[in-house]
Amino acid sequence: MPEASVIGWDIGGAHVKAARLKGGRVVDAAQWPCALWQGLDRLDAALDAARTRWPDLDAHAQAVTMTGEMVDLFEHREQGVQRIAAHLHSALPSPRFFAGDADWPLARDAASRWEHIASANWLATARHAAQALPAVEGVLVDIGSTTTDLIALRRGHVVTESRSDAHRLATGELVYHGVVRTPLCALARRIAWKGVPHNVMNEFFATTADVYRLTGELDPAHDQHPSADNAPKDVRHTRARLARMIGLDERDGSAAQWDAFARAWRDAQLAELREQLARVIARHDLAPGATLVAAGCGAFLASELRPAGWALARYADDIASVAGPAGSELHRWVQVGAPAVAVASLYARHLQEETA
Repeated sequence: MPEASVIGWDIGGAHVKAARLKGGRVVDAAQWPCALWQGLDRLDAALDAARTRWPDLDAHAQAVTMTGEMVDLFEHREQGVQRIAAHLHSALPSPRFFAGDADWPLARDAASRWEHIASANWLATARHAAQALPAVEGVLVDIGSTTTDLIALRRGHVVTESRSDAHRLATGELVYHGVVRTPLCALARRIAWKGVPHNVMNEFFATTADVYRLTGELDPAHDQHPSADNAPKDVRHTRARLARMIGLDERDGSAAQWDAFARAWRDAQLAELREQLARVIARHDLAPGATLVAAGCGAFLASELRPAGWALARYADDIASVAGPAGSELHRWVQVGAPAVAVASLYARHLQEETA
């Protein structure tokens, strides 16, 4: 029986990611900025953009995962899950919610399943990766705009016992480091400028997007939120934001010096992620020669995070089934929107098994 057409959604606090699956292959994927903490009307704007992109949206099955329940628009996470689920129920035809081990509840069941639905997007991606690589032992490393997930995989299974963000923060499986929205003051207490360590100003002067904009690694299409000072994202203004982190101005350094300063911040973030990855590897006693599965808009860091002797796999190339050649724009968006692709793929498989 042919696989169902499914649109997968990842409703985050800062972005909405979506992927369109047809005949078992991803035929389109997209991401829209969504400052959900400012109101549910921001979610409406993202859904409207999706309808413009996919006029036949309602003809597809709808599978949803979320992390947006964490935003401070809601009194608590339970309320967040319920309100997002109810909002999507009014906007989409019978959406089903990824709930980990609790099947695929409808919106009306969100109240009783909220703990399973809340912040489960990492589990969807990891489960999809594990199922696609049944003989592999390794770690999913999904480096997004705001966070990094480090999830151990072994022989077709997700091996972590964690099911909440709080638990994953304790184990090192969730690191609040991303390559776009993370304030630079979260990366280091002291940073070197011209070889001299400086204390860092704990102010929202710059973000990691400024670093990776200067290194040339951040795809401009993935840089969807305003800069820290709401100024342009050109090189001069990017350097100015970095300069403020240590009480300087853009005119106080040369282009080469600002590039070196950006690399110092990059090194600080890599050091933190390596330490957390080592903690996860040790916790699950992963073997030498395992595989690092890279996903997210920060996957460009994966080759430097990979332990010696480990293989490197890419979500868009080695996990997802994508209509289109490797390296295409669609592949790049699949890499960024892995949770949306994963939830669509898992739900399509669920529907196929139900009708088999």
